[in-house]
Amino acid sequence: METKVVPIVPLGEVFHGIAAPNDTKPAHHTITVHLPTWNLMLEFVKKDPAFFAKFVDFYPRFIPHRDIKQLVGLILNFIKTENTMGLPYPSLKVAKKSVEFVTANPRTDNVDSVPKEEISIRAFEMNGLRMYVVLFPLPRQPLVLPWWQNTGTGISSRFAEDALEDPSSLKEVDPESPRLQWNQEPIQALTKRIVDLIEREPIVGPLRKTKVQPSDVYLYTSGMTAIWAVHDCLLQWKYNKCPTVLFGLAFHQTIHIFEHFGPEIKNLPLATEYDELEQYLTMQAEKGRPVQAVWVEFPSNPILVSADLWKLRSICDKHKAVLVVDETISGFCNVDVVPVADVIVTSLTKTFNGYADAIAGSAVLNPNSSFYAELKPIFDEIYGNDLYARDAQIILDNNQDYFPRSTTYNNNAAMLADYFYEESKDPNSPVAKVYYPSVSPTKANYDAFMRPATKDFKPGYGCLLSVEFDCEETTIAFYDNLKVNDGPHLGAHRTLALPYVRALYEDHLEEVASMGLKKEQIRISAGLEPADELLETFKFAVKRASEVRSKRD
Repeated sequence: METKVVPIVPLGEVFHGIAAPNDTKPAHHTITVHLPTWNLMLEFVKKDPAFFAKFVDFYPRFIPHRDIKQLVGLILNFIKTENTMGLPYPSLKVAKKSVEFVTANPRTDNVDSVPKEEISIRAFEMNGLRMYVVLFPLPRQPLVLPWWQNTGTGISSRFAEDALEDPSSLKEVDPESPRLQWNQEPIQALTKRIVDLIEREPIVGPLRKTKVQPSDVYLYTSGMTAIWAVHDCLLQWKYNKCPTVLFGLAFHQTIHIFEHFGPEIKNLPLATEYDELEQYLTMQAEKGRPVQAVWVEFPSNPILVSADLWKLRSICDKHKAVLVVDETISGFCNVDVVPVADVIVTSLTKTFNGYADAIAGSAVLNPNSSFYAELKPIFDEIYGNDLYARDAQIILDNNQDYFPRSTTYNNNAAMLADYFYEESKDPNSPVAKVYYPSVSPTKANYDAFMRPATKDFKPGYGCLLSVEFDCEETTIAFYDNLKVNDGPHLGAHRTLALPYVRALYEDHLEEVASMGLKKEQIRISAGLEPADELLETFKFAVKRASEVRSKRD
């Protein structure tokens, strides 16, 4: 199936908070936002509520979608309450966990606790859809929202949209009463699709004797929910007393999950600290607190380091620790990590979906894992099956052009990486360094898990890269003159650019610099635009950065 080429769209100074023009998919459920200048990005960093109140479109895990806000407004009016806010969840189990987290005293996220008497859970149905709403005083919203943002367990915008089709049907129900299950066919079909992709053109490895089955795949309301849910299962497996290791860098909210849930997190950010990892695992075992799991992104976000997964597998075997691999950035089509991973987590929101209009996540429990017999009952017992059916169907439909899209992602990103790599060798260029698996010192680690090429698809290195400039002035000039979508997210149909380090680590720039994260870096997610036009767009921005450098010199 061919994918539609997305032309470069002249964005201009699009009003912040609005998704950029989108001519291939309806924009109502977009999860992107366009921040077209460096100054707007700095406003974003300040996290001023007045600034965020102007947003129409944004990632709904951070700011509830406008349909969700409308739905909550109807519920609050229905129960005739004032100065109250609500956050709706698809299951009672998740709503209860939310309340437990925000009322804990002390809280693990160093935020004030919400008094238990000020928060409650009430269940409502509208248009046949059940939602469990956590209600609390409006001033407490900053204390309650972190759960929604970090775990991604709230209802989706499509859930809210469908509920709003019949507002007159709104009624309150007993939270403990059974809820009607939505159509499971899209869930089952999406599960099978993941199995087919995982088992397509496998590489040879010791953990490959038994094929993954649909019952080994667990679907979640977001990628972060998948990470939180797997971590929760592992905590229950080890009785909440054993620490977690994050090997290499990861998306910043992944780290929050480990920090806020569980006894301890050890971060080895460079993904080269294999000896230190062994020492830590040995030390924790001697203390009677053996590490329950080692997590790794393959490759890492945002500087695309590929850890040696074979070495990690060997270390984990020696110390009886679970190895969890997040392959979101590389993707099922490009790599096969089944030979080494006990658990594989993926944000289906990214390249798997590809059109920035739906959110979901998955976890695959490897039936070849030595821990499978122990973990399988725990995963099955805890699993909530909360992914909304229409979201599953949208993602399944979008995934039909996964391979032609991925070819374009791989080719466009590699083209840009090669261009920046050549620029970085020019002493007169403002480009200092490019980060991409194909030009990384850790390329061999990535190549070890690349799937065999077929006549229909040649695997590559994914859509994500980062480029580093020689100073802040040239970084700003590049960003302000780069006429692509500026903002968060990756794996979309349109190319996206973001000063990732400044946007997410503004208050910790010195600390993260030691991890390889520099404020002069711009993260880029290559999209589906024509290659020649995309390259010219980036050359123009580099030219403007070069002019700033020349004036400085």
